[in-house]
Formats: sequence, C-alpha cells, structure tokens
Amino acid sequence: MKADCYETLGVAKGASGEDIKRAYRKLAMQFHPDRNPGDAVAEQKFKDLSHAYDILKDDQKRAAYDRFGHAAFENGGGGANAGAGFGANFSDIFDQMFGDMAGRGRESQSQRGSDLRYNLEITLEDAFKGNQVTIRVPGWSACEPCHGSGAADGTAPVTCPTCRGAGRVRAQQGFFTIERTCSACSGAGQVIKDPCRNCSGSGRIRKEKTLEVTIPPGVDDGTRIRLSGEGEMGMRGAAAGDLYVFLSVQPHRLFQREGADLQCRVPITMPMAALGGQIEVPTIEGGRSHVTIPAGTQSGQQFRLRGKGMSVLRSAGRGDLYIEVGVETPVKLTKRQKELLQEFAAEGGEATGTHPESEGFFAKVKEFWGG
Repeated sequence: MKADCYETLGVAKGASGEDIKRAYRKLAMQFHPDRNPGDAVAEQKFKDLSHAYDILKDDQKRAAYDRFGHAAFENGGGGANAGAGFGANFSDIFDQMFGDMAGRGRESQSQRGSDLRYNLEITLEDAFKGNQVTIRVPGWSACEPCHGSGAADGTAPVTCPTCRGAGRVRAQQGFFTIERTCSACSGAGQVIKDPCRNCSGSGRIRKEKTLEVTIPPGVDDGTRIRLSGEGEMGMRGAAAGDLYVFLSVQPHRLFQREGADLQCRVPITMPMAALGGQIEVPTIEGGRSHVTIPAGTQSGQQFRLRGKGMSVLRSAGRGDLYIEVGVETPVKLTKRQKELLQEFAAEGGEATGTHPESEGFFAKVKEFWGG
C-alpha cells in the first residue's frame, strides 16, 4: 500500500503550494542519494518524496488525488511515470533556488569592470565648508583604436558558437543541471577572431585618469562618496565599475570634533579666572568670537557658542562650539610676583570660602579619616 502523499511530505491536506514546495525542498535535501551514498532506505525515501511532490505540485493531479487517491494514477493515469522522473523535480527546484544567481545574474555582471577604492585625506576646514579636490586614479580605459570592442580595425566580434551568444552553458550531471560561464567566450557571448593589436583583444588599456571630487560641507571621517562608472573599465566595452572615495579627516591643531559640535580648550590666567574678564577665541571658518569669563571661573568650565560648530551634511544647520577654559598656574615668577602672592596669602587668601572646591574635598577627606 502506497503511503499518503501528504504524510510523506509532512504537510496538512489543506497546505498551500508554497508549503508543499518548502517541505519537499527540505526533505529532498536531507534524503538525496548524493548525500546518502549506498543508503537504500534514503534512496527509496527520496523516490517517495519526489513521487508525492510530483502529484501535489500540480493542481489537477492534486484534485484527482484528493478525490480518488493513488487509484487516480493507476492503469496509465497521469502519474504513471512520476517515480521515474523524480530527478527532474529536484532539478526544477535547484534551478529556481540558484538559477538567477548562477545564470542570469552572471550574464549581466560577468564582464562589468571592478569597483575601485580611493582613500582621500582632507582637512577639518574642508569638511566644514566643502571643497573640490582633484585626484589621479590608475586604472583601465577604453582602447581608442578599437573603440573598446577588442576587435581589429575593420572587423567586429562574432557570436560565440559554443554558447550561441548566451554567455553560459548548461550540463546535466545526475539529478542536477549545472550552469557555467562559457569558457570559449568567458561569458561575453562573442568571440574575436582578429584581436586589436593595441589592447590584445581586451578592449581596454592601462591609463591614469584625473577626476574632480566634490566634497559636500559637513562630511565626517569615514564618509564614502560614489562616482558612478569611474571604476575599472569592463572587458570589450562592458560597463565600468564604480569608484568609491573614502574620506578621512586630519586631526586639527585647535579643534576636536564630536559629531556636529566642536571643542576648543583655551588657557586663562589665574587673575582672569579669579577676577573675570573677556577672551577672544577662534572659530572654524577663520573668524573670532568673544567669550565673557565670569569672576571665580574654575578650570574645566565650558562656555557654549551656538551655531559656531561644524556644518551638518545636507542641511543648512550648524553645530555648536564649546570653549573649555583651563586655569594656568604661572611659572618662573619674579621676586615681586612672589611677594604679591605671599601678601595675598597673608591677607586671608586661604580663608574660608575663597577656595570652595578645595575646602569641600578636604572636608570629605577629614570625614573619611574619622574626623
């Protein structure tokens, strides 16, 4: 007694065509004879799977099977040769799974030129305002004598007799249909009987080219710019690849970048930090801005200048500039300067409230030591 087709594939009677196909594909891979050499049980299981799938994948056969069972295909019925053709079912699914990738996709891509990468280092100013940079890229260009065809002057490529212009050939190997690039024409679909002497039939020659790269304002380290069709030239007039320009931004001597914002550390004197005052700071566009320092400013305190940071890519906005002050302790004091500091200390320079941060810290230390 033959097994139920639905049970063989492990699907319900109301399963969709996609569910049936998915179940068959999974089990056929598992029990395929190539994966189980010498295993008679696996071979029989594979035949049963193929027989069941041959019936259930066809709407008319499935309807007949649902009504009459296996009797619908006996005595010369529609499924009489289903077992004999089980390899074709697996080949159909294999083609469906890999056909586009192994065949048609290769036909359009096999001769396309390679993509190229170019590393370009720019300044922070270039990243802020944008720039037009000239680069020289080694690569392939179309051969002028043959206009990229690869054929000698007065001749033209002819259709490949092996693949008949398809660029690929198929061969049956057991249950599989294997598709390969045509070795006679390397996938081009054409062969050259009289090659161009200048390029030896390739249709391209080594040539350095000069390109203009537009750097938009606001780019960051690692930004990639794509120049379509500026990569390596394809074989025999095929499409060129693309050129990808990867940007790296040089460190700046004044500014540190954090996204769209900029940081700048500015040293100030002890008297200015104590008494307050005004300082002049640089901006990325080369200008100047004034920052008011309030009396009692501590080292590390930041002041924000809105809209003075970096440009934002593909936007009219800008980030902010943060000025961080560092109070600088004077060195190499003169005798008079030392006297003045000593007078300051004698006048109560160490009095309570004069140095709140130090007083707070040492209060915690005293508490830590147990009072």
